[in-house]
Amino acid sequence: QCFLTTEEPEPTVNPTAGPHENPYLIGVGRADCTGPPGDVPLMGYANLEQTAAGIHTRLFSRAFIVDNGSKRVVFVTADIGMVSQRLRLEVLKELEVKYGILYRQDNVILSGTHTHSGLGGYFQYTLFMITSKGYIKPSIKAIVNGIVKSIDIAHRSIKPGRIYMSKGELEESNLNRSPHSYLNNPAEERNKYKSNTDKQVTLLKFTDLDGDGMGMLSWFAVHAVSMNYTNQMVSSDNMGYASYLLEQEKNIGFLPGEGPFVAAFASSNLGDASPNIRGPFCANTGLPCDYLNSSCPIGGLKMCVALGPAGSDMFNNTKIIGENIFKRAKDLYGKARQEVRGPLHAAHQWVNMTDVTVQLNSTHTGRTCKPALGHSFAAGTTDGGGDLNFTQGAVEGDPFWDGIRDALLGAPSNETQDCHQPKPILFSTGEMTWPLPWHPSIVDVQIITIGPVAIVAIPGEMTTMSGRRIREAVKQELEAQGTFSNAEVVVAGLCNIYTHYITTYEEYQIQRYEGASTIYGPHTLSAYIQKFRGLAKAIAEVRTTYCTLPKGPEPPFFKDSQLFSLLPAAAVDKKPINTTFGEVLERVDSEYTVHITDTMSFQRDKTFVTVEKYHNSTAHWDVVHTDASWETRFHWVKNGAESNATIEWHIPLSAQAGSYRIRHFGHYKQRKGFLETVIMAYEGVSDVFRVSKIKSNY
Repeated sequence: QCFLTTEEPEPTVNPTAGPHENPYLIGVGRADCTGPPGDVPLMGYANLEQTAAGIHTRLFSRAFIVDNGSKRVVFVTADIGMVSQRLRLEVLKELEVKYGILYRQDNVILSGTHTHSGLGGYFQYTLFMITSKGYIKPSIKAIVNGIVKSIDIAHRSIKPGRIYMSKGELEESNLNRSPHSYLNNPAEERNKYKSNTDKQVTLLKFTDLDGDGMGMLSWFAVHAVSMNYTNQMVSSDNMGYASYLLEQEKNIGFLPGEGPFVAAFASSNLGDASPNIRGPFCANTGLPCDYLNSSCPIGGLKMCVALGPAGSDMFNNTKIIGENIFKRAKDLYGKARQEVRGPLHAAHQWVNMTDVTVQLNSTHTGRTCKPALGHSFAAGTTDGGGDLNFTQGAVEGDPFWDGIRDALLGAPSNETQDCHQPKPILFSTGEMTWPLPWHPSIVDVQIITIGPVAIVAIPGEMTTMSGRRIREAVKQELEAQGTFSNAEVVVAGLCNIYTHYITTYEEYQIQRYEGASTIYGPHTLSAYIQKFRGLAKAIAEVRTTYCTLPKGPEPPFFKDSQLFSLLPAAAVDKKPINTTFGEVLERVDSEYTVHITDTMSFQRDKTFVTVEKYHNSTAHWDVVHTDASWETRFHWVKNGAESNATIEWHIPLSAQAGSYRIRHFGHYKQRKGFLETVIMAYEGVSDVFRVSKIKSNY
């Protein structure tokens, strides 16, 4: 089936061309995708004990639609660890029901910010289901609904507008966590760049025809791991905080997550880029970790921990990195003058990444492999190390762990071992199919272009140099045909399906965590470059219909009955005798001064928390903060069948003097009859307390 008609050759895309008579049609939208913030594992650190127990900040999906009257493209970035294949397929099914063939796999890109404090449970492959306690319907339903709703809102808000592009560098916000691997890239190539991480921020500014801001979309390469592996609250991390700051500044008078202006900070080639810019140190000695394998003489790799700008305070680390990103984006937004003009294009294919032949040079070829993870995968990174005695940089197996692997899972085939050299294989996931395949074989590759801006949807985490090579290759291919002039290529990370990491061939040889997690072998990057070149060429030659660009082998969509969940069903809630659900356990003080934390506890779709201020003139309580606010923290602590909710309000300097109260909303599960259970709502409210300003003495 061809979704697009045969196209006439487009004029050259020149960003300096004169103004178009017909502007773009632009829509922006934002919707909550938080999900259940209790008991569900967080996705990112692969730590089964790191389960959600409250909310630091809510999670949102942000959508941008651009239409030129004949074609339409959509970019969505969501505050989640990554987009899974299952999630993308579910979203596309929902969109098809609502809009027919308007929003499709070729013109919709879904990207994750890579927060490690979002919910898991939205995968269909066995490895990811094991590390997030299975397929969790409430979790994936919340994310699907949030993404679709953000597109719905963008769809309804479409109006004529203009797009402007701006670029600049951001310092002191990312650090290469595998510099030894980076140094294995050719010196001639490294010398073209002044840093071993990408410092560039690329930004698109969306306005209406009057010049009023509608939204902002930017890309910067940094891991969203300022909230570390000890955190148990749902959090959008540093990228989400940047969105929060810009949206609050633009949407004056609106609560967080509300208001017309949408500010999105999307991921890029962040594979080796950490926000922990003070670098790795041994927690027990304060000395630097071993450079080659990131371990400590006493305590091993678990003691080697990278520190953010505020040391071990993850909340301040998130705040500082998020503020850095926000301030640079705000500056670039204000300076954006280069108008984006030109045609829209979209190209997509599914690729069997386990069997791609790569032309290395005029005489030699290589090929990709069945998926496999190396020993250093289990070592983790300096942003969150593993618990066992694995180290980064392992190029030989360990007889002890290999023996356990062989006994439990079976030994990797000789073919797979040879294909992945020098990776010592820990899990030969491409040869493990019970109860379902452990890793995907069919992978999305996709590019959309808006005038001279090409957005390359990367299905995983590309390292700094990998992203640079992709950008260079796509730019070269677009401009080779003469269709594009001065193309600006953006690497968008964590898109459409998750396939772990993508290192360069040279970085792969070192076998640190990123190389060990490059699952399709040493020629993975070369295969992607080849495939993305093919898409870029198809766009440049204006042959992106499904009649001229084969769509490739479709991925599986496993039935719900085939998926499993390791998360026990929620039990009936209980409360102590002579108490009620929502009863206040810890009273607030009668008065607080600004910059003091107000804490209260309760017996356990809009919000779980509101902070409300009383207005004497109207005799009405106004909501000034919710659990989407940076200033609130909602902790949920389970104790058997009973649970307590503790709410903190970190009173900001901007708080007005007056009378306040805190309210908590929730639900509990109650037995009705012998077998039936019902869900009941409850509410708790604090005593009224005063907030006063600190008086200055001169």
